Amino acid sequence: MNIEEVQSTTKKQRIATHTHIKGLGLEPSGRAIDMAAGFVGQKEAREAAGLVVDMIKQKKMAGRALLLAGPPGTGKTALALGISQELGTKVPFCPMVGSEVYSSEVKKTEVLMENFRRAIGLRVKENKEVYEGEVTELTPEETESITGGYGKSIGGVIIGLKTVKGTKQLRLEASIYDALIKEKVAVGDVIYIEANSGAVKRVGRSDAFATEFDLEAEEYVPLPKGEVSKKKEIVQDVTLHDLDAANARPQGGQDILSLMGQMMKPKKTEITDKLRQEINKVVNGFINKGTAELVPGVLFIDEVHMLDMECFSYLNRALESSLSPIVIFATNRGICNVRGTDMNSPHGIPVDLLDRLVIIRTENYGPAEVIQILALRAQVEELHLDEESLAYLGEIGQRSSLRS
Repeated sequence: MNIEEVQSTTKKQRIATHTHIKGLGLEPSGRAIDMAAGFVGQKEAREAAGLVVDMIKQKKMAGRALLLAGPPGTGKTALALGISQELGTKVPFCPMVGSEVYSSEVKKTEVLMENFRRAIGLRVKENKEVYEGEVTELTPEETESITGGYGKSIGGVIIGLKTVKGTKQLRLEASIYDALIKEKVAVGDVIYIEANSGAVKRVGRSDAFATEFDLEAEEYVPLPKGEVSKKKEIVQDVTLHDLDAANARPQGGQDILSLMGQMMKPKKTEITDKLRQEINKVVNGFINKGTAELVPGVLFIDEVHMLDMECFSYLNRALESSLSPIVIFATNRGICNVRGTDMNSPHGIPVDLLDRLVIIRTENYGPAEVIQILALRAQVEELHLDEESLAYLGEIGQRSSLRS
């Protein structure tokens, strides 16, 4: 039985444009604080966003979406991120731009569905029997090679594990020895082994081996408490797209023809509806058993006026689905053409979808607010700017927008 850990496809984050946003910066009463949680100004928009967060928490946003409308550089993306942070740090946040759907490799609706699935999290809780401790012994058992000749093969491994309460010696099969080698486990490491699947996880080096002069970039961990054999609750956060991608990957053999076939396939492959339905069945089964919990995240679609009628009709249907995240649109357009038609509509969105939207307007920042935002960004990026420099940058920001 081959069990692999599903790797998350969430993009890694560094100091980015909105790293300083930690929430909406509201009082318990819902009033916006002048400067809080990385936000400056936009009080009315933040208070309205706070009401939307309350509606989401009370499950009163079903079938609806949010539209943030305002001039460029007025904090629409920051507001969407603030809403996501208010819902919880473990809530998936998936940003995309309207123009992303126009790919030469994948259908428009497929790109939208992929991002919808990326914004829905699944928190899986499992009680697993594990063996955990510091490795005190690691001895492979050699046997005669089954192919004959003078070579030896590994028939198993004897491993000693130590915790605060005691020690235990285990005899394990050869496949687990391969996993130990892959994880680069050595005597003195703290590991845990799952009893059912045989999966091995190296936690770190035992802190008994840490010295004052050790220059290694090694993570030292304390000796585990309790018995070597124990039941442990393991929580894993994945998105529905992670499950789709893990199951859509071709499981070919190791022969040359299979490897060549996998190399020839395009990197971007569409995930079929049939596969998604099967995964939905399995996920619903986990939820009904109580071993998993669905975590609806936030899908943020910027420049929504770039989408066409095909995308809008698809979004109309997708919003009614039981597996739908909170969808936030953003645009800086007023009345303009709906892409691909001769029809004019507010924000370039068809009226039938517009009826489903809760709209929040953002205003231009004043000179003092621009300087405050620049000072906050300088602090995050560890830059030292004097008042004269900030005032000059504030003038440029006021004249051309914060993006410059």
